[in-house]
Amino acid sequence: MAMNTVMIVEDSITDMELLTLYLQKEGLSVIPARSGEDAQAKLQQQKPDLIVLDVILPGQSGFQLCRQLKSDPQTKSIPIVLCSTKNTEVDKQWGKMGGADAYLGKPVDRDKLLDTIRQFI
Repeated sequence: MAMNTVMIVEDSITDMELLTLYLQKEGLSVIPARSGEDAQAKLQQQKPDLIVLDVILPGQSGFQLCRQLKSDPQTKSIPIVLCSTKNTEVDKQWGKMGGADAYLGKPVDRDKLLDTIRQFI
């Protein structure tokens, strides 16, 4: 069985390292991306089983990227988990409207993250 792959789109090195560690410990393979633009370039090469997407990114926001990916036939079936320090109801609504499959507050709780990912892959 092929290893499941998760793309993490996150500009904070600390958060990226932490999330990567959580996922690799669960036996998941990680594709790191530092921005929406970086993520899109990598998605041309490889389609992950799921995307963990930070809302606050340099350039394009996570909300914008999420909407784009969900409106593109190539990527629309990939589950997207949005992560944001702004854990308000309004943000959750925005996430849902943009097509996000789940929304997690930051700092990301390891168990919550893994439970969420397991729902989709």
